[in-house]
Amino acid sequence: MLKRLAYKKIIIVTLSLIFLLLIYFFPSTDDNYNINTTLTYSNPETIPIYLVDNNNNLVSRFEVIQKSTDQDQLIEEVINNLTIDSKNSSHIPNNFKKIIPKDTKIITKDLTDGLLKINFSKELLNVSKENEEKMIEAIIYSLTEIKDVQKIMIFVEGKTLNCLPNSQKILPSVLDRSYGINKIYELESMKDVSKVTTYYVSKMDDYSYFTPVTTILNNKNEKVEIIIEKLKSSPTYQTNLVSYLSASAELLDYQILENSVNLSFNNQVLSLDDNSIIEEVKYSIALSIRDTYNINETIFYVDNMLIDAFFI
Repeated sequence: MLKRLAYKKIIIVTLSLIFLLLIYFFPSTDDNYNINTTLTYSNPETIPIYLVDNNNNLVSRFEVIQKSTDQDQLIEEVINNLTIDSKNSSHIPNNFKKIIPKDTKIITKDLTDGLLKINFSKELLNVSKENEEKMIEAIIYSLTEIKDVQKIMIFVEGKTLNCLPNSQKILPSVLDRSYGINKIYELESMKDVSKVTTYYVSKMDDYSYFTPVTTILNNKNEKVEIIIEKLKSSPTYQTNLVSYLSASAELLDYQILENSVNLSFNNQVLSLDDNSIIEEVKYSIALSIRDTYNINETIFYVDNMLIDAFFI
């Protein structure tokens, strides 16, 4: 009798464990807003770099470089992972391309008070005309993902890179994210010119990721208002760029503080399933705020109630 009870208990426990494992490995997918479970922006253990996707956009990849306390090593690894056929770079997935020309080396580098002076070998100038501006954008955006790097000066064989090597377009001597990325021009005049960067969701195969787009346009409004209006409708010029911010979401109020931006929306910003703001919307807005205002914290309110504080 005792043996039978013991066997019965073992069977019940075993079945319970099997059931729990099934729930763990095969979670419910009944979620209309779940774009892809691999969509993420920040991993505290990695540094993002910016690569070219099949749509010829610079996009952020997240799992490439492990963080290190040695800033010199981080800078080296970022450039290695941007350089074509670099032997020291991490694995780059198919359909994503590096952009710095083959055999480019860092000769010297110096990071002081947030300004990185980086001196490349002459191979940097072998970039094609169609890729030269994207290369500069990739260098700026990838290196400024390192915590202590805010601005960059680029040198080639000791000389300041004052212009792009093929088109001869003039470059600022000091570069930062205000230079823009994947730039789109919507100018009708030279009056009331604004520049904003908005982050959209893109997808390739089974992987979803974020694509930043800097728009230069005529608009007198505060930049946060322009960002929200841009994100409320996906761009018509590229069908692969998607925003999941509802067109009926309204920005009711906002405060731009020294270290954070407070945004107050109507309840149309919430998902229908659980009355929360979906991750894709929070990331798109917070990343856009970060690049446009250089502010890392975005605080979301809905109908005057605190919903989330999002730090990038």
